[in-house]
Amino acid sequence: MTKEDLVNEIKRLREEKNAIILAHYYTLPEVQEIADFVGDSLALARKAASTDASIILFAGVHFMAETAKILNPDKKVLVPDMSAGCCLADSCLAADLARFKEEHPDYLVLSYVNCSAAVKALSDLIVTSGNALKLVNTLPKDAKILFTPDQNLGDYINRQTGRQMLLWDGMCRIHDHYTVDDLELVKESYPGVQVVAHPECRREFLAHADFVGSTAAMINYISESPDQEFIVATESGILHELKKRNPGKTFHTLFNGDPSHDCGSMKKNNLENIYNALLNEDPELTMDPELMAKSLAPIQKMLELS
Repeated sequence: MTKEDLVNEIKRLREEKNAIILAHYYTLPEVQEIADFVGDSLALARKAASTDASIILFAGVHFMAETAKILNPDKKVLVPDMSAGCCLADSCLAADLARFKEEHPDYLVLSYVNCSAAVKALSDLIVTSGNALKLVNTLPKDAKILFTPDQNLGDYINRQTGRQMLLWDGMCRIHDHYTVDDLELVKESYPGVQVVAHPECRREFLAHADFVGSTAAMINYISESPDQEFIVATESGILHELKKRNPGKTFHTLFNGDPSHDCGSMKKNNLENIYNALLNEDPELTMDPELMAKSLAPIQKMLELS
């Protein structure tokens, strides 16, 4: 089928089956265009919690689809490519976290949403990069806290809140790879241009940013800014939404948008596998009911506090 045929068939199947397509900002432009809703992790969790669709097709990575299923245990959740994982989520294994909890029962576990359902089930509270600062401040000042799995985001939260959370040894390969030298090379070509960056980047990199925030916060900041040119330090999939909202503005990325520096898992979602997933209602994400029940509480707490 042609691209136009695929788009038309996806639209037909979506209506026929009362399905909703949720997509992350890091997916391919054509995937974002066919989606009913595009957002960052927090917005996608909220949308998943409120949808009345019979089928949820999640164009993102595995942990995001798990969150949608946990919030909708009776709905069918489809994943275009089950191999679309997350290196950050993989850096914290539930068995290792369980061992830490046994050895440190006095610690609260604060987990970034970029983790598996099994890790969520062992957590006291889930946060996203968009609500982490707010939610951390709801915890007792004297609480001993383990933050998992992103040490860069955890370090950013510590510095912004004055906390001294213990940080898990994990990171996003994409954001952790950015260096100050990489940024300086771009800034040499575009002197004076504002730098916006995601808090999953390293501390020394963030020190050179004019604005630090979640994917959605970066988009809003740029859209509201009078500046017309920006250096954007995050996965290049964000550029599609930025250009849609800001057609007169210019954007630069590190590595000139080289796909080898993007999230390969996000890019596994495409029109063909979305069509096949809706047509066959497969691959379907299934989860253990007990695990879903255990992981629901910290997610619900996050949504209530956000």
